[in-house]
Amino acid sequence: MFVRIWEYEVAPAAVQRFVAAYGADGDWARLFRRGDGYAGTELFRGAEAGSRFLTVDRWRDRGAWTAFLDREREAYRALDAELAPLTTRQRPLLEGTVPDDGP
Repeated sequence: MFVRIWEYEVAPAAVQRFVAAYGADGDWARLFRRGDGYAGTELFRGAEAGSRFLTVDRWRDRGAWTAFLDREREAYRALDAELAPLTTRQRPLLEGTVPDDGP
């Protein structure tokens, strides 16, 4: 499993729209579903119930992610630009694979 984890600081007035766009059934998930190998998105909010969020996007493997991005790059960029005003800061935390449970 390949994961992409991002951290966001959200403008207080935009929290509700952000949750709708970045959640498991939001705008990003709908776009990602166009890709073969997309395995879901999770949205986490900081324990203080403030404006800090994490997203975890799961893909079958890195190849599935890159194939999606190659095919949907313009739609990805357009959605990113549309939703950018919702956040005051965003940064990638991790792109990588989920380790096996073995030794």
